[in-house]
This record gives sequence, structure tokens and C-alpha cells, in this order.
Amino acid sequence: MSMRNLLIFLVCIGIVGCKVAPAVPNATGTIYECLCVIDAKPLRNVADSINAVIRSNPYAEDIHTTADWVKATLESDMPCLPQMESYLTVSVVKPSQFDNFLKPTRNVLYVDIDSVHHSTLKVKYIIDHWSHPQAVCRITANNNEQFIAFWKDHGEKIRDWFVLQELTRQANFYKAYRNKEACELVKREFGMEICIPEDYTILKDTTVYLRDFSINYDDVRVFWACDPKGNVRKDIVIYSYPYIAQDNFTVDFLCKRRDEVLSQIITASTSGSYMGTEYKHIEPQMKAMAGLDGQYVAELRGLWKIYNGEAMGGPFVSHTQVDTVSQRVLTTEVFLYASGQKKRNSLRKAEAILYTQHWAKERAE
Repeated sequence: MSMRNLLIFLVCIGIVGCKVAPAVPNATGTIYECLCVIDAKPLRNVADSINAVIRSNPYAEDIHTTADWVKATLESDMPCLPQMESYLTVSVVKPSQFDNFLKPTRNVLYVDIDSVHHSTLKVKYIIDHWSHPQAVCRITANNNEQFIAFWKDHGEKIRDWFVLQELTRQANFYKAYRNKEACELVKREFGMEICIPEDYTILKDTTVYLRDFSINYDDVRVFWACDPKGNVRKDIVIYSYPYIAQDNFTVDFLCKRRDEVLSQIITASTSGSYMGTEYKHIEPQMKAMAGLDGQYVAELRGLWKIYNGEAMGGPFVSHTQVDTVSQRVLTTEVFLYASGQKKRNSLRKAEAILYTQHWAKERAE
């Protein structure tokens, strides 16, 4: 064999010998769907936990096995929507049924209870294991009681993890399809970088007045944009005002600020109408979470309505925190109007915008 042919042969061997990781297939299923892989084992000594699930999910009336309980937890009622919709849409299969056809499902909860192979309980989170985009949570346990004790304390956290994966996927999508003009305006006015989708149109960039603060008229900045296309109208508003040391981020405080700011810029066609928070049917809820660059943020969920005007309303989600550099309170909110439509998926898509926020490296002091 000539030297030239030998080199060609060696190169070919090298190419064949290289292990190139095959690209995973596209994930199957739709957003906020989850496949639960679990054997149905009887439940014991968890009456309190089961009752809690039933209270949050009135459809979960027959819970007799671990599979029933897990499904009911994942499908519990999402808070602050005008009609009942679950956090996730769940299908359940046995491990023996989990074949190559089902493995590409976008969200998979795999529960393996086996006294021979697992001595302790372990939880593993995996991204893009069998497909892309995919989130897999694998829970292994030695026995049924061990799994029950874990799910009692951590079931809702597992559910929230799957929701967060969907929000993150949507947020990453917005980074490639954003309204550059709106993003630059928000960065300039609020010192915040956020990916506002390209389908959103700027409606207002203005200032309003907080009467009970006696703050100067031009000290309250407001930005408003919307996407009116299709059957669901999606809006985003951003507003900021000076931070006062005694400010306490409670539900009452955040709702009061929300009502005062938005009532001045959002109205309906009837004279004297204005937007406000709905308090009668579903009370707003607040929780603390990590926000911009890991700082404290107050998440507020609730319903809005038009007062003194048309019968209009829908759900909203807002994130509020303090910009410690400029000493201003910053609120970013999304809300929907979708009369007669399911709202979970549309609200979550809009909510994902909030997860694209971070402080600009340079902002006004």
C-alpha cells in the first residue's frame, strides 16, 4: 500500500472511530403537557395530603394509588384564573408502557420504586435526554412509603419545576424575536433589559401621578405595549416610582399601586371607565421569589376588570422589586383579555416575558 493510500485509510479509520453524538429528535406533545411514568401502588397514611390535593383540584375525587395522587398534584388548579384550569395536563403510563414512542415527550416525570436496585430516595433533573426541548425528572425510591413521604413534601415543587422549564423555553424563544425599539426604550427609561416580543406594539410611554405619595407628576414612569392579534389580546405594562424606605411589599400595597397607576392610563370606550383589580370573586395572591439578577421580587397574581364601563376582565401576573441603584420600585406586568377562551397557555406565554428581565449594566442613578 502506498503512503498516500495508507494516509487515506488511516483518516477513514479515524473518522469511523469517532463517536459523534446523534442529535436528539424534536420533543412531542404541546406546552404544559406532562407524561407521568409510574406504577399504581396503594396509598397509606396520607389522608391530610390527599385532602389538600382535593381542595386544590375538585376533580381529584378518587385518589387511591400513588399514580392518582401524583396526577392530582400535577393537575391541581392554577391560581387566579377566571375559570378552572390545571397547572399541567397529565397522562399516566406504567414503566412497562414507556417505549421509544413515548420517550420524546417534552415533559416526563419518571418514578421508579424498586427495593432491589434503589436503597435510598434520589431525585435527578435532566434536560434534553430523549428529545429537545425536554425536561425529565427521575425519582427513585426503595419502597412505596419512602416515595409517599417525599411526594408529600416535594410534589408541588416538582410540579413548579416543570412549569419553570416551559417558561424558560418560551423566554429563550423571545430572545430571538424581539421588538428592538420597545426593548431599547425600556432599557433607556427603566434601566432594565427585557425581551418584548416583536408582535407587541408600543401604546404609551408616559408619566403619571401617585396622589397619596405626593410625588411629582413626572416621577412615575409608565410603558405600555400590546399584542392584539388573534382571539387573545396580550398586554405588558412597566412602571416605576421612587422607593420609600417604609414600603412593604404586601398584597394590599402592590394592588394599591397597581390600581392607582393603571387606572390613569387604561380605560375602555365608556367615558369614566378605568382598569382596576378584581377583589370580589378571586383575591389576588403574592409570593416571594428570585427576580432580576437573583434579587428579591414579589410576584402578584390576580384578576383585573374594567370599572364603570364594559364587562371586560382577565388574569394578570406582575413582578415587583427595588432597583437599588436608582432607588426606584419597578413593576413589570402582563395581562390578558380572552373572552370565552382558555387562558392558561396564553397567560404563561405572556408571563415568560417577565423571565427575560435583567438589570442593564449601566443605568441611571
